[in-house]
Amino acid sequence: MNNDSSSRIVSQLKEWISAAAPGARLPSTRQLVADYQASPVTVQKALRTLTSQGLIESRPGVGTFVRAFRMARPADYAWQTAALGALQAPRLTNTAAMRSASNDVIAFHSGYPARELLPERLVRAALTRAARSDASLSRPPVAGLPELQSWFAQELSTSTPVGTSPPQPGDVVVLPGSQSGLSSLFRGLVGHGQPLLVESPSYWGALLAASQAGVRVVPVPSGPDGPVPAQLARAFKETGARMFYAQPNFANPTGAQWSAQRGEEVLDVVRRYGAFLVEDDWAHDFGITAPSMPIAARDDSGHVLYIRSLTKSVSPSIRVAAIIARGPARERILTAQAAESMYVSGLLQAAALDVVTQPGWQTHLRGVRAQLQSRRDLLVTSLHKHAPQAHLANLPKGGLNLWLRLPDGTDVERLARDCEAAGVLIAGGSEWFPAEPEAPYIRLNYAGPNPGAFPEGVQIIGELLGRQE
Repeated sequence: MNNDSSSRIVSQLKEWISAAAPGARLPSTRQLVADYQASPVTVQKALRTLTSQGLIESRPGVGTFVRAFRMARPADYAWQTAALGALQAPRLTNTAAMRSASNDVIAFHSGYPARELLPERLVRAALTRAARSDASLSRPPVAGLPELQSWFAQELSTSTPVGTSPPQPGDVVVLPGSQSGLSSLFRGLVGHGQPLLVESPSYWGALLAASQAGVRVVPVPSGPDGPVPAQLARAFKETGARMFYAQPNFANPTGAQWSAQRGEEVLDVVRRYGAFLVEDDWAHDFGITAPSMPIAARDDSGHVLYIRSLTKSVSPSIRVAAIIARGPARERILTAQAAESMYVSGLLQAAALDVVTQPGWQTHLRGVRAQLQSRRDLLVTSLHKHAPQAHLANLPKGGLNLWLRLPDGTDVERLARDCEAAGVLIAGGSEWFPAEPEAPYIRLNYAGPNPGAFPEGVQIIGELLGRQE
C-alpha cells in the first residue's frame, strides 16, 4: 500500500511540477502529508524519487524547489569514431529476454523467474547475517570462499557414480555469475579467432560472450534429444575445434534434456578429439518431472568444464556461480577470471552459501518445481486451445521455457511488435541461433508473473498469428 501511495504522490506531483516555474517552492512535507492523506515516510519516499529523477532539489533549512534546468551545449563525440575504429563484435542489443516490463503487460519474454518463485525470506535473512559477518569487510580468496567451494563440489559429488573420482573443493572457481564464467572460458581456453562448437539453437548470452572474445562460432544442430554424435564428430574433424558448449539439461531455449546414453556418446566424441565439453547447468534447480543429470559427474579426466549458477534460483541480485574444472584448464580459467573481476564479493558469496545451506532451501525448491509444473501445463493447455498454429515439439521436463515452431512464412519481428502493442511481450527465436534461423520460432517463459493471465496472452498471440495466414 505504501508503494502504491508513494507512486500516486509522485505521479500527481509530476503534474504540478510540469506546470510550475523553475525554482518554484513545493509545499512543506507537513502540508503534503495532509493533502495526500499519507504518512510522512511515504511522502519522503515520493520526494526522494522525484529528486533522483532530477525534477526537484532540496535546500536544507529552506525547502524543496522545482529544479531549474540549464540548456546544455550539444556534446561532440565525433572524434571517438576515428579513435575506436570499426566495431569488432556486435553490440549488446536490447535482447527481448533482458527487457524490463511494466505491471500492466503479460510477460512471456523474460529469462528469469517471477519474484514469487524466489526464496525471498531466506535471501533477506541471509543478507542480514552476511552484513554482520566478516565477509562484509574482508577480501575473499580469488577462487572463492572455501566453504562455498566445498558446497559446489559436494553437490556435484552426490551425482558421481562409484568408480569415478568426485570433484574436490580446489577444483572450484567461484564466479560473479555464469555469464562472466563463459567470457573467461572462451578467452582463456579457446582464444581469438579459434573455432568453438555450439549447439544450434543455443543460449544467446553464450553466443554474445563468444563474439566479444573474438571466438569463431560453429553451429552444431541440436534437437529434443541433443546433438547427433556423428554430426558433432564431423564438426570437430572439419574445424579442428577443441571445445563444445552445450546445455544438456533443460536447454535454453528448447527445454531439451539429453538422455544418459546421449551424454555418454557426446562425451566419447569429446574425449576422442582431445577436446572440452562446457556443460552449462543453468537450470539445475528447475527440474519438474526429471532431475538435472550433470555429465560432469561421470567425468574425472578433465574433459568436462561444469558451470553451475545460483542467480536464477536464489536471486538475480545475488550473482554467484561456479566453474568446476580439473587440471591446467582450471588455472587458465582462474587467471582469466582474476584479470576480469579480481574476486567475487565476499558478502554475496556468504549470502548465497547461507541460503543454500538452510533447511528451508530444499523445501522451497520442491514448492518452486510444483509451481513451475502448474504454470507450464497451464501455458501448454492455453496454446492448444488458443494458438494451435504454434507447434510444441518438446514438452520440457524442467527449465523455464517453451520453444514454439511457428508456421512457415511467419514474420516473427512483426508478430513481436503486434503482440507488444496488444500488451503481450514475447521473445523472437532468432536470438538463439548462431547462424540463420532454420525456421520461425518464439520462446515463451512460463515462470513469469501473473500466470492467471496466460490464457489471455496466448489468445492474443493466436489471433495475431491468424492475421498473418
